Amino acid sequence: MNGLHFLKHPQWEREDVLANSPRPDGARGVFDGVDIDRTSGHIFFSDMGVMNQRDGAIYRCDRDGQTIRTVVEPGGSFTPKQLKIDQQSRKLYWSDREGMAVMRCNNDGSGVETLVRIGDPVENKGDQTRWCVGMALDPARQQIYWSQKGGDNAGQGVIRRCGMELPEGETPDNRSDIETLFAGLPEPIDLDLDLEARMIYWTDRGDNTVSRAPMDLPPSPNPFARNDRDILVTGLQEAIGIALLPSVKRMAFTSLGGEVGISNMDGSDLTLLQQDVRPLTGIAWWA
Repeated sequence: MNGLHFLKHPQWEREDVLANSPRPDGARGVFDGVDIDRTSGHIFFSDMGVMNQRDGAIYRCDRDGQTIRTVVEPGGSFTPKQLKIDQQSRKLYWSDREGMAVMRCNNDGSGVETLVRIGDPVENKGDQTRWCVGMALDPARQQIYWSQKGGDNAGQGVIRRCGMELPEGETPDNRSDIETLFAGLPEPIDLDLDLEARMIYWTDRGDNTVSRAPMDLPPSPNPFARNDRDILVTGLQEAIGIALLPSVKRMAFTSLGGEVGISNMDGSDLTLLQQDVRPLTGIAWWA
């Protein structure tokens, strides 16, 4: 959670890319989300900062961990979690956990804005049902997907989506276009989308699984009663990160137990590449 690492195919040798804090004061970071800008080759990653303090930040670096740049200054986000880059618009989207929000900015850090606000960090402090953690993008349909984890394995988790742009005349606190896809999940964390197959994938830290389900809602959906969730992987040690590589039908996932696993996108042919002593969070494919 405080470094960047590569596992290189085909032997999956580990390379530690960034082990030092990017913060100007040298304080130890707590990294979470990670994504790759396919145009520049930069690695973007979020730093959650200190628990319960508004000191989260987002950074970028080169492939070798050098040339670190601050994208969102410490305090520009409360607790940034999973992040995704819209490769077309070059905008960066992320969920802010204690900030109870979905945010974005340009990939140079300008134009930081809040798109969705689920609660007030002061008035609703500690209400984990409002904590936004996962993030996924559907640029073609101009939609954002995110998860709200709820309490630890409490069956309060939800997965939602809305448009990338704020409807005219509305505010981040009161958007009319928010749809709830799933509710009552154990504790959903990170998300990814198979846009061609129209499937959403997610990790769940509550029942320690990787699951998928259709992105498109059934007629008259009840988000508490959907029966089309397909559990693909079980038995993880607090599942967190997930990344799909649809071009080769593979996915990768991580856990706070230090696991890195890969499998087919249906969960078959599963291999644990490593079981580290350190907690692991976000993951991305460099391909």
